[in-house]
Amino acid sequence: MLRSFSTTRGQGATVWLTGLPSAGKTTIAYALAERLRAEGHKVEVLDGDEIREFLSAGLGFSREDRHTNVQRIGFVAELLASNGVKALVPVIAPFADSREAVAKRHAAASTNYLEVHVATPVEVCSERDVKGLYAKQAAGEISGLTGVDDPYEAPQDPDLRIESHTQTVRESAAALFALLEQRGLA
Repeated sequence: MLRSFSTTRGQGATVWLTGLPSAGKTTIAYALAERLRAEGHKVEVLDGDEIREFLSAGLGFSREDRHTNVQRIGFVAELLASNGVKALVPVIAPFADSREAVAKRHAAASTNYLEVHVATPVEVCSERDVKGLYAKQAAGEISGLTGVDDPYEAPQDPDLRIESHTQTVRESAAALFALLEQRGLA
């Protein structure tokens, strides 16, 4: 995957957290945001649910609509990151080609981009079922649930793989913070 890195401390960056529904992406992103803000960084969390409500209202869950949604989020994230903000993006983004297009946009603009796979097994996500999606899918009320009856293409070479089912939120956020430090971004 093409990735761009600037090693100047305090630079903006997009940190894309991809994974199944209820994997822990948003929880980890907010924990990391809190730590980064405490250390004086400008941070924005581009929560997938909020983006769908405000920026991507009207889009469905077809492959094309999901791609459009990811590209819109990627555009906003790159814009923020290129202006010195740490853009934390906890968004499923189920298709590798959509995530690759976002990475290429960042590389073309020489903007820092990190891909993080929150690799939580579907069984654990189903137990967590934060939004009740797995229960609705099991009851036949919805279809197209990513990782169950709709595909999820896990990143092959992420910058970091977090197994949130084997560590606490604090440990997951700390691992991500350590990656940012290693890259000169924290």
